[in-house]
Amino acid sequence: MSTHFKTLAAAGAVAAALSAHALPAAADEAKEKCFGVSLAGQNDCAAGPGTTCAGTSKVDFQGNAWKLVATGTCATMDVGEGRMGSLDALERDIPA
Repeated sequence: MSTHFKTLAAAGAVAAALSAHALPAAADEAKEKCFGVSLAGQNDCAAGPGTTCAGTSKVDFQGNAWKLVATGTCATMDVGEGRMGSLDALERDIPA
């Protein structure tokens, strides 16, 4: 094996290790459940009776479906027409 190849392999290993180490920092960001802000089929969980969980909301901004958002941002999320995100399940936009 040439010295040049060994150097490239070592540099690649170091780069991979550093990039893998950076990922958990983003995962540590504080999150909270925000109801009524996800688009249809894009909720993280909780979409009412008869649903299985993630990706099961039927309408945009379904009040009983939530999405994880950065802590402290939910109450300020305006989804239009005066509808805001909520830390508690809402009784709006629930499919029949």
